[in-house]
Amino acid sequence: MSNFQTTVIGSGPGGYVAAIRCTQLGLKTAIIERYPTLGGTCLNVGCIPSKALLDSSEHFNNAKRHFEAHGINAQKLELNWPRMRQRKDDVVSQTCDGIQYLLFLQDMPLLKTKIRS
Repeated sequence: MSNFQTTVIGSGPGGYVAAIRCTQLGLKTAIIERYPTLGGTCLNVGCIPSKALLDSSEHFNNAKRHFEAHGINAQKLELNWPRMRQRKDDVVSQTCDGIQYLLFLQDMPLLKTKIRS
């Protein structure tokens, strides 16, 4: 078992940023995460997936309501819900991979376990 000067519980937006900063300041740091992916609630099920779906919905709305004014005919417009969800999943995966890469650059261990009191 390794010894750490700092251990951060959770890899959400506050956790991974704090852990990276501790490492930059020279502290031997680890992150403890209980979920299989990094990023916490915001990245995995909250802010980022919601914004990805909102972005796709806004594109659909613009196509349905505003394209004709620009000379674009979109009469047979259809929503492809499985593809919209896949895009959302791709955005989340890409962002999780980005956090994983940031931790890799810092040579920071990730301990995947639950904390028990």
